[in-house]
Amino acid sequence: MPPAPRKPRVRTYDPAKVRAALEGQVRAVRDVVTVACTEPDAQRLLAGRTRVGEWTVRELIVHLVGALELLPHRLAERSAVPARAEAGLFDYVNGLGSQAAHVAASTAEGAAAFAPADPNTIADRLDRAGESLLGAVAGTDPAAVVPTAFGAMTVADFLLTRLIELVVHADDLADATGIAVRHDRQALATVTRLLTDALAVKAPGGSVEVRVPPFAVVQCVAGPRHTRGTPPNVVETDPLTWIRLATGRADWAASLAEAAVTASGERADISAQLPLLT
Repeated sequence: MPPAPRKPRVRTYDPAKVRAALEGQVRAVRDVVTVACTEPDAQRLLAGRTRVGEWTVRELIVHLVGALELLPHRLAERSAVPARAEAGLFDYVNGLGSQAAHVAASTAEGAAAFAPADPNTIADRLDRAGESLLGAVAGTDPAAVVPTAFGAMTVADFLLTRLIELVVHADDLADATGIAVRHDRQALATVTRLLTDALAVKAPGGSVEVRVPPFAVVQCVAGPRHTRGTPPNVVETDPLTWIRLATGRADWAASLAEAAVTASGERADISAQLPLLT
């Protein structure tokens, strides 16, 4: 019997760098929303469809407002939280699908309140939500524990989930509106690494090397382990394509056909492991 695949090493993240990345990515999202809400045809733009289910641009912005406001709300609920974390970052990644109905319902409810609103009101609400999050982060110990839908999590891990939300949905906004987003480099790097690590956790092993230059390299998928020289099975792509594949925004076969992904070797087809977030 072959040995069990070795568990991937869990990467750690400097809370100060995560906070800086969060601040930069909040600005990036705010810039896109501000442009969208000040366009002459802003109402039409906000009513446009996105690639996130049936959500409009307005609903996607409302969802982001809720994502930014969540930590300040959770910090206010800590009296009933266990002293230790019960869930980690990959519990969030693996459990998103189970929360889809709740997220859709809360987003629809929030969007209904903004339906007749002036576009500038929506942009202002996003501004306040970002300021609230960053203010809460500045005064909170990263090791503190907060309640979440996945179990109690450390603030440090919860902030990483907010970073995923901001990077992924900033790309969704850019796709829906045609307004370019300038992702914070550290935010893009961190989310790229988080999602490659999630792949290694989902499919542990060493037979395939996944490269996402310039930010991440991981080995995954059970099978013969590569030790030196050029790996026999290699997947390579850019950060945004990887994030789209990992979150179901891009199709594996189409990405290969468009040369957005290269895959060499008989084991290099990782489509069975994708998407990671649903």
